[in-house]
Amino acid sequence: MTNTISRRIYDFIKDHPPFSLLEADRLMQLSERVVVQYRQPGEVIFKTGEQPDRFIYMVREGAIDLFQLMDDRQEVLVDQCEEGDVFGIRPLLAEDQYALTARVAEETLLYAIDISGFKELLATNPKLSFYLASNMAAGLRRRTDPSQRGRLQALPSGEGFQLLELQFAGRSKDPVTCLPGASVQEAALLMTDKEVGSIIIVSERGYPLGIITDKDLRKKVATGLFALDTPVTTLMSSPVITVGTQVTVAEVQIAMVKHRIHHLCITEDGTDQSAIIGLISEHDLLVLQGNNPAVIIREIRRATHPASIKQLRERAEELLRQYLLQEVSISYIATVLTEVNDEVIRRCIELSLAEVYGSAPASFCWLSLGSEGRGEQLLRTDQDNALVFADPAPEDLAAVRAWFLGLAKLVNDKLHEIGFVYCPADMMASNEKWCLSLSEWKAQFSHWLLSPTPESVLYSTIFFDYRAAYGDDTLAQALTEHIFSVLDHENLFLSFLAKDALHSPAPLTFFRNFMIESSGEHKDEFDIKARAMMPLADAARVLVMHQRAGGVNNTFRRFEKLAELEPNHRELFQEAADAYEILMRLRALEGLKNGNSGRFFKPSELSKMERIHLRNAFRPVKELQALLNVRFQLAYFS
Repeated sequence: MTNTISRRIYDFIKDHPPFSLLEADRLMQLSERVVVQYRQPGEVIFKTGEQPDRFIYMVREGAIDLFQLMDDRQEVLVDQCEEGDVFGIRPLLAEDQYALTARVAEETLLYAIDISGFKELLATNPKLSFYLASNMAAGLRRRTDPSQRGRLQALPSGEGFQLLELQFAGRSKDPVTCLPGASVQEAALLMTDKEVGSIIIVSERGYPLGIITDKDLRKKVATGLFALDTPVTTLMSSPVITVGTQVTVAEVQIAMVKHRIHHLCITEDGTDQSAIIGLISEHDLLVLQGNNPAVIIREIRRATHPASIKQLRERAEELLRQYLLQEVSISYIATVLTEVNDEVIRRCIELSLAEVYGSAPASFCWLSLGSEGRGEQLLRTDQDNALVFADPAPEDLAAVRAWFLGLAKLVNDKLHEIGFVYCPADMMASNEKWCLSLSEWKAQFSHWLLSPTPESVLYSTIFFDYRAAYGDDTLAQALTEHIFSVLDHENLFLSFLAKDALHSPAPLTFFRNFMIESSGEHKDEFDIKARAMMPLADAARVLVMHQRAGGVNNTFRRFEKLAELEPNHRELFQEAADAYEILMRLRALEGLKNGNSGRFFKPSELSKMERIHLRNAFRPVKELQALLNVRFQLAYFS
């Protein structure tokens, strides 16, 4: 019986370093000295400052959390050991105290391996010595360097992430300026002399008042619209957009995209009420970074055919790949890709409007739904959209709807050509069910809110994440106000919505394996959307609606908003926000790697660090669901 157990232990540990580096006979000797331990959640294996015993530990089943004791005596989770991981080896070999505390995270089987005589092996096994030396050093560095925590993988130094954090102070061009009394000709001569494409008009104190660019001179002076002696204050664009000295490339890109400009002024305090000290142009960003989102968006605005827009969206996908590999924050990535997607939608609508006869019969608003409505559509997945138009006269309703359905069909077709495939469930504006007047949408939302059938709840999880992408956004605002008005008088719907948020399948089995699909096209694959992301997104949606916090659609930003509104649950909401960002990153990485939406993948193909982060992302789900149970009294709700 003892030999059988030893053989099973041998068969397991031989596949895991450092034991995989040992000769078979040496490994068998170790296996015979292994003690199998069952440990319960919360048990401490060893504590910081304790002297090591003769054992090192390997996780056979379950998980062990490793904590570092900080200066304020607070414990911080720095690593998690899962099946096959070894811990407790450094203090034993270095004859030092334990630097970390090891605590059982869930029911766990451990192999406690007596390594008497293990040091002697180091002298005769160079591979083993090198492995232990390098991994002990790397592990210590990773666990003590806060900048390495929370990342999916460590980056080699000198790669692009440092460039994206580059501070512009002292690196921007010296600005060329003139006073308000200068003429256009004087400004142009100064620009020519300094070989620059723009000039900043400043006050006597050096505060920026406006900007003139080469483009202004071409369009307004060379065409004869303005004379050469025109004051620069007549021609300048004002006010200028300013930033401070600590601005990053990421912030500059967002500002340029948001304001549709090509230059930013750096001032002493970041406002136009202090002296200008630098100027950043779009060209500077191109030199620094190459593939620039502001340039992609500008080219999308100029595109005349879906084929060219498709190429530009593919360039954005390459940009996404770079950002993910450089571990740029998901918040920034989502902002950039949402702006790109919105510009794609807007350009498709503009091109479609040019194809239809006459102007629109009523003001309208194109609504992005689902992941795009939440600003989370990093990859080109299927379309989810709707259209709301201002109420026409009753006798004109049918004709107006027909006009907008024709427009929506053109837009949906163009988006499909670009790579946003048709929605399998036909949740698109070209479906007459989702192309409605404002009054019809209000009636539809009222029906879902007041008659919360399973179908109504399902539709609400898609449609209540709407966001205005084009057109008259006051129509979207009117819908939000209507929803909250109904909820003020009838809160039962939120209980149904909360109960639905608890129906997502469990992400892990009892033995801490990922819950994979058991049959069908995606057999043996993990569904990150249904099992990991939607439980968080559904919880965020219902909690934000309960707080009447309109205008916040993105899931991790919803959690950030909830952390502000409910400080007693701040830690949980912040953890949930971090978890959702990790899940978005993993899904995007898998999608780019496999050339699909990233929804399904094999957990075995993830790196160890990715598996750890994925499992950690499941932690707030249980607490959020417990919060929903209590807040909406779901135990008494049927």
